[in-house]
Amino acid sequence: MRKLISKTLVMGTLAGMRAVSAPALLSRTLSDEKNGALSHTPLRFLQNKYVANTLTALAATEIIGDKVPDVPDRIEMPSLLTRMASGALVGAALFISSRQSGVQGAALGAAAALAGTYASFYLRKALRDNTSIADPVYGALEDALVMGSGYQAGKL
Repeated sequence: MRKLISKTLVMGTLAGMRAVSAPALLSRTLSDEKNGALSHTPLRFLQNKYVANTLTALAATEIIGDKVPDVPDRIEMPSLLTRMASGALVGAALFISSRQSGVQGAALGAAAALAGTYASFYLRKALRDNTSIADPVYGALEDALVMGSGYQAGKL
């Protein structure tokens, strides 16, 4: 159970940093390694390779969009709610795939996404305000952190 909670916290936090990346990473894993516990649930679509490919393409556009200067802050609505919904989705899928309560997983994933959204926003803001490095550089570092952490979380 500890492993499941850890994975859910990591993936939820990543959803707070990049809303589409967390479901894309999870869907990619699930499409490669189908999980019988998800097969008869509304979340079974995450195991479809076409869904995984589509989410991956959307995640790539999200990474590009993050570098655009006029994009609203992630802590503003509806972006904040989107990130929490993403965290809830990955949390529910992870818990259901482990034959646990999807509601508990969704709650944990959404809470982690909320925390990850605010933590990453204020960390990036502090770095940008206190260094001479351009903001897109921090965005690229954040992208690398999301991808690397998501990959590692898949191994948990």
